[in-house]
Order: sequence, then C-alpha cells, then structure tokens
Amino acid sequence: MGWVTWRQHRLTLAGVAAVLGAASVYLYFTGEHLRNQGFVSYGAGPGLTLTAALFQVIPPLIGAFVGAPVLARELEAGTFRFTWTQGFGRARWTIATLAPLALAVTVVAGAFGFLFSWCYGPQIGVKYGLSPLAATTFDLRGVAFAGWTLVAFAIGVVAGILIRRVVPAMFATLVAWSGLAVVTGLFLRRHYEAPLVTSRTNLPSTDWVMSEWWTRGGQPVSSSTIDQVLQKVGVSVSGNGQQILRASQGSGLGNMSPTQYLIHHGFTQLSSYQPASRFWPFQWIEGGWLLALSLLLMIAAVWLVHRRAT
Repeated sequence: MGWVTWRQHRLTLAGVAAVLGAASVYLYFTGEHLRNQGFVSYGAGPGLTLTAALFQVIPPLIGAFVGAPVLARELEAGTFRFTWTQGFGRARWTIATLAPLALAVTVVAGAFGFLFSWCYGPQIGVKYGLSPLAATTFDLRGVAFAGWTLVAFAIGVVAGILIRRVVPAMFATLVAWSGLAVVTGLFLRRHYEAPLVTSRTNLPSTDWVMSEWWTRGGQPVSSSTIDQVLQKVGVSVSGNGQQILRASQGSGLGNMSPTQYLIHHGFTQLSSYQPASRFWPFQWIEGGWLLALSLLLMIAAVWLVHRRAT
C-alpha cells in the first residue's frame, strides 16, 4: 500500500518539494547575504514584511492542493469502489494513504520553519526591535510552521471527504484555515500564558504590548479624564486618549512629554504585555494544540470513510 500511495501522489509531493525547495534556496542566500552585509541593506522593513506575507500562504496552499484532493479525487471519480474491493479495508486504506503524506509535509515544513528562523532570526530581536511574537512571523518559525501546515493538510482531507468534490473542497480548505489562523492570531495566542502587567514606560520593543491604560490612586481613569487634564495645558489628544498623545505648539508642558506630565500629576500608565522570552513556550503550546487538532481531524476522516462513505 505504501508503494501504491507513492505512485499516486509522487507528483504532488514533488510539487511540494519544488515549492519549498525554491523558497529554501531563497532563504539560504538571503541569510548569507544578510550576515555578510551586516543587516545594513535589508533591515527589518519591507523586505521581511513582503517575504513573510508571501510565505504565509504556503500552509493553506498545501492543504488545498495536497490535503483536499487526496480522498476527494477518489470519491469524485468513483474509483474508491474499486479500491475498497481489494480486501485492504476502508479504514486501513485511509490510514495508509494519509499517514505518509501527513508525515512528509510536516517534516518538510518543519525544516523550512527552522530555515526561516535561521535566515531572519537575527533581525527579529533587539537589533531591529521586531518582536519574536509578532503575528507576521511567529507562525513561520520553529514548530509552529510545521503545525500550521499539518493542520491545513488535515482540514483539506476532511473537507474532501465531506464535500466529495475537489475544487469546492480546496476552496473550503482555504476558508477554514484562514478563519482558524485569524482567530488564533487575534484571540487565542495572547492567552497561552497570563500576560504580565507593569507600570514601566520603557518596555523593550521586542515585547508584545497588548493593551495600555491609565490609573490614579489605583483606580482606572477614563480617556475623557485624560483628555480634560491634557487640554488644560494645551495638548491635543489624537485617537484613544489613553494611548496616543501629541503636544500642540505652545503647550504648557515645558520639557515634559504628555506621558511624563501625567505621571508627574499622579497618574500611572499600566501595560499588559507578553515578554519576548516566551517565544519558545508559545511555539510549543501552539505546535502542540495544532498537532492534537490535526490528529482529531484525521481520526474523523478515517471514521467518515469507514462509516459514511458509500
């Protein structure tokens, strides 16, 4: 069965290897160039941002083009009826088909994630102030990239079984993976560990600051109160008064910034943040639950084939 799986999906695996191989070559030469140039010509700006944006689409594309068709093509074409008459068994056939493919894409994606870290790791840190927990690069590094690729594959497999049409299953995979990624980035990741709260105003730029607010006498202060206090000394408040402060010309602050003025008059600014040192704990937490979700999805796929596919 392993030989049959290889024969059926060797072109697909070759395509994955070609895409990730080309991206890996780019990362290798980019990493060498960055180190030879001392990071002067690239910085942590548009080059990294564009590269990260392009690489973010790799996991969902693998899910759509590898995971979705793997069983949907058999169901759509009707060839599964012949396959299931060969005495191999539905569940065994499904496991033998999915396990090698899942292992292959996970291993290759894991290697790619660590190569990305090697390439841009020195830029994601103190030198350029980009937090290692930043959403633009966090899931492209370490074990997280392997986890997101595996879960994309598993989503594609389940979508293919449920929809039984290759193209709609590919589209559903892209939508489902994107929704999971957005929910994780906006809501889940920040709660992997309880955030720290500090009154320091000089947090390192590599820390992930999630929220800021003002207090006085231990009690929260509304943005309207901050607005009123600052307007008395000629300071305009832009946007959220607790976060964005700008002094107008001729203000009565002297040499103080608006933040310093508020602190001098008894206000305290508190910040809720995740320190950059939590990068690897967050990586293993995210990789762990993505692996668990992937296994659950593939178990569900085996169950659906065994019980419901006819």
